[in-house]
Amino acid sequence: MSVTTTPAGLAAPAGVPRKQQAQGGHWAGTATAAPGLLAFTGAIGSAEPHAHAAVQVLLVLDGEVILTDRHGHQRRAVAAIIPAGVRHELHAVPGAHGLLAYLDPAGPAGRAAGARVATSGALDVVGTWLAAAFTDPVTGAAALPGVLCATGSAAGSKGFPPALSRALEAIPQLIEGPLLLGELAARAGVSASRLGHLFAEHLRLPYPAWRRWARLLHAIETVRGGATLTEAAHAAGFADSSHLTRVCHQMFGLAPSHLVHLVRPTA
Repeated sequence: MSVTTTPAGLAAPAGVPRKQQAQGGHWAGTATAAPGLLAFTGAIGSAEPHAHAAVQVLLVLDGEVILTDRHGHQRRAVAAIIPAGVRHELHAVPGAHGLLAYLDPAGPAGRAAGARVATSGALDVVGTWLAAAFTDPVTGAAALPGVLCATGSAAGSKGFPPALSRALEAIPQLIEGPLLLGELAARAGVSASRLGHLFAEHLRLPYPAWRRWARLLHAIETVRGGATLTEAAHAAGFADSSHLTRVCHQMFGLAPSHLVHLVRPTA
C-alpha cells in the first residue's frame, strides 16, 4: 500500500513528529460488508487523496489520525463525518486504531450522517467534518452512535420520491449488467434526465458515482462469499479486475487487495 506523507507546502500538524508522518500506519483489522454499509475496525492506515460515493464516519479510539481537505487544511481527528463525493486524504500515525464506516447515501444511516454535515458548514472543509460528528463540547462524539444505529433501520428509501425508490429497489436485480440510467429510468417510469436529477438532488451524487459505489459494495460482498477478485469484478459489472482496482482506488484510496484480505471469510 502506498504511504501518504504531508503534501508539499503544507505545515506538519503540531505535535506529530515528521518521521511518524512519513511512515504512516498500516491497515490491519476486520471489515464487515452488509447492505448499505462497509465497516472497518482495527489499526487505521493511511489513504492517498480520494473521493468516494459513500458517506464516511470515522471514530478514532486510540492514537492520532490527520485529515486533509482539498484546500490543504489539516486537522487532527477524533471523530468525523465526511460527505459523499468530497476529496480528502487520511494519514494515520502508527498505532492509531478505530472505526470507519462507509454508508450508502441512499440508506437511513447515510442520509442521517449527510444531513448532519449539511447543517455544520461547507461540505469540502475539514472543520465541517469534525463539527458534524459532535453534538456539543460536553457530549463529544455522542452523535455518531445515533447515526450508525440508523443503519439497521427499516426506513429504507422512505421519504424519497416514488420514482427514485423504484429505481433503488431495482438495482440489485440489474447490478451484473451495464446498469444504464435509461434502463433504471424505464423501471422507475420516468425519463433518464429526470432520474439523474433525482439522484443528484436526494443523494447528493451524480448517478455514475452512486453506481460505482453500489458495484464496489457488491464486489466486496461477493469476495466475502469466497469468490476471487476477478470473479467478484465480473459479478459486480466491472469489465475486469483492473477496472475494479481503479474504482477502489478512487473510492477508498486503497487497492482492493487490502479490502479482500480484510473481508475474506476465515476457515
